Amino acid sequence: MNHSSAGAGPGLHSDSATRPLCIAVPMLNEEKLVRQALESLAAQDYQDFTVVVVDNGSTDASCAIVESFASEHPVMDIRLIHETEKGTGAAADTGMRFGVEHGATWLARTDADCLAAKDWTARIMAAFHDGLELVAGQLIPRQDEGITARDRRLMLVAVEVASFFGKIRPGNKGEGYLGPYQMLPGCNMAITAEMYHRSGGFPRTRIEDLHEDRALSNRVRKLTRNYGLRRDVVVYGSSRRVKAWGLKNTLAWYADHRYRPEHVDIR
Repeated sequence: MNHSSAGAGPGLHSDSATRPLCIAVPMLNEEKLVRQALESLAAQDYQDFTVVVVDNGSTDASCAIVESFASEHPVMDIRLIHETEKGTGAAADTGMRFGVEHGATWLARTDADCLAAKDWTARIMAAFHDGLELVAGQLIPRQDEGITARDRRLMLVAVEVASFFGKIRPGNKGEGYLGPYQMLPGCNMAITAEMYHRSGGFPRTRIEDLHEDRALSNRVRKLTRNYGLRRDVVVYGSSRRVKAWGLKNTLAWYADHRYRPEHVDIR
């Protein structure tokens, strides 16, 4: 694995064992939003977790903001590590495997432009205790990015339509699957450390090449039936792509990259 840990600073304990739940947060040039993401995690009802922020080559103030936040919240277990291999899949995999290798029992992922609902980690733990080995959460558009209520409703409908077509999509069907396809939002999911290891985890890919969340869902479906959607596991995701590309092109992008913009990283 091609990653290195940042040196430990105030609130950054890079080499010690993690807490039972480890949350991976891939990050690339998120100086505008990463503090909000961390604040949403600091406000969680269930607090027995480690946050592993995986910087994927930021050239802005993102890392300094994470370090500052960690020093301001010494009770939180926040790590900052660096992944030099470009790609959301590579960064997410590095964060998840950090949890596996440092003793976490359960893993979760959100992104540095997202806001976790206050009961996000508590609902994840409830799903694990109910026997799920892979948890897909409910993704809802953020309300602070200038998206109209109408467009937010359309986006929610589009997610449901995409989920339905995912179940009948030929690429998600075939021999060896133990259950139906489950759309898995990469920024709102959780998995046991044991299942992550068994399944091979997120492919270490770039988002331009492969949707790593879909690949992980299909890997897990060949190993267990204990997976599913929990609508009470809520993350509010960024609508930056919809604002930049429009809803139609954004949906085409997520549907096998049928729309290919010149710039994928919208900031």
